[in-house]
Amino acid sequence: MPPQRKFVLSLGASLGCAAMIAALTGIAQQSAPDALAGFNTPSFNSAASVSNGADEPSGDTFALDQQIFERNHQEKSDDPTQTGLGPVYNGTACVTCHENPNTGGASQITELRVGHSDPVTGNFVNPTIYVAGSKTPITGRSIVNDRATCPEAQEHVPDTENIRTLRAALNTLGDGFVEAIDDQTLKDIAENQPGQSNGKIHGEYIEVAISETSGFKRVGRFGWKDQHGSLLSFAADAYLNEMGVTNRFHPVDATSVCKKTTDPEDVSDSLGMADIDHFAQFIRATQVPPQDLALAGTPSAQHGQALFRRLGCSICHVGSIKTGAPDSSPNGDAYKIPAAIGGKIIHPYSDFLLHDIGTGDGIVQTPGLQETANKLRTAPLWGLRTKSRFMHDLKSLSLDQAIARHRVEASEPAEHFAELPAADKQDLLNFLNSL
Repeated sequence: MPPQRKFVLSLGASLGCAAMIAALTGIAQQSAPDALAGFNTPSFNSAASVSNGADEPSGDTFALDQQIFERNHQEKSDDPTQTGLGPVYNGTACVTCHENPNTGGASQITELRVGHSDPVTGNFVNPTIYVAGSKTPITGRSIVNDRATCPEAQEHVPDTENIRTLRAALNTLGDGFVEAIDDQTLKDIAENQPGQSNGKIHGEYIEVAISETSGFKRVGRFGWKDQHGSLLSFAADAYLNEMGVTNRFHPVDATSVCKKTTDPEDVSDSLGMADIDHFAQFIRATQVPPQDLALAGTPSAQHGQALFRRLGCSICHVGSIKTGAPDSSPNGDAYKIPAAIGGKIIHPYSDFLLHDIGTGDGIVQTPGLQETANKLRTAPLWGLRTKSRFMHDLKSLSLDQAIARHRVEASEPAEHFAELPAADKQDLLNFLNSL
């Protein structure tokens, strides 16, 4: 038997029949319809956009939600619909970072995060960034904004902050279905992984506070560190930290240097919805990224998908997950899953758990969870073919390079891929390029 084929048989034997079946089929076993899929939010053409059918709040429309997601914020304006900008920020609109291949997708944009280790405990510590001629500190957050509304507010990384990383802007299309995944489903995936990998793979789930429901926590699933468990929490954080737009959950800017607006800047409109509410509603109503079915149906891609499973890639990049039941309330009483989202099968190729695959950035974003410093959320692979750079820092310029960077928990699948004959490697890459 050729040596490069032996690992397939040995992997099957080591996983055991039950675990192997789970790895091959994904977590969703129940019969349910697939979520609607499509790149159906053409940028700045909301009239042509098509939602997943989720109910809108009274008076609201999917087109309006998209327009607000695309709206360009300004530093100061007489227009009462404008919410302000800065003083420190990365982009002037949500769509600045989420537009490929259309509104809500990922992009080539990265954000900068830094910090340092405590010399005594070794724990991660957020940076202190001085602005206004080293007179005013910005503290309590790892993000460093690349832009400012005046030179005095511009952030610069001091030499003391020697933990530094870039983070890619994430796709948000289909994240309404991700929000609707029941906590127990993600916990079950995590608990099954050691048995599927001889103890080598062990995703971590963390429970995080939900901004819209006081005292309520659920399993995190948004952001590179799973620091958010709801889309409204994610939106509120992004408005403050990416655009400098204060809101009801984050009512104070990172700095008052050069500030010209009154807080909170994001207030309710005539529908009783703030921008962050429209953001969450827009994402909840988007369809999931579609697969290229023509390529996926080729013998090469189908063989590549089988290899993807046999190598163990699908233990973390889970191919099928079922969302929670319609009318259930995943975020406390603040939101009920609509029929268009609940009870659907999605194919994200992610477990939405934290893993150490050797590319950890050393940053801790959820207080008290120092063990997450070198872990990152499994990147969902749906929509992968729309990207030209890969991994959390976008430093991998090919899928081969991205796979080769997988180490620690993911070392065996990466090594097995390296051992494949060239034709098999291409088949697996063809499958990935169909996503």
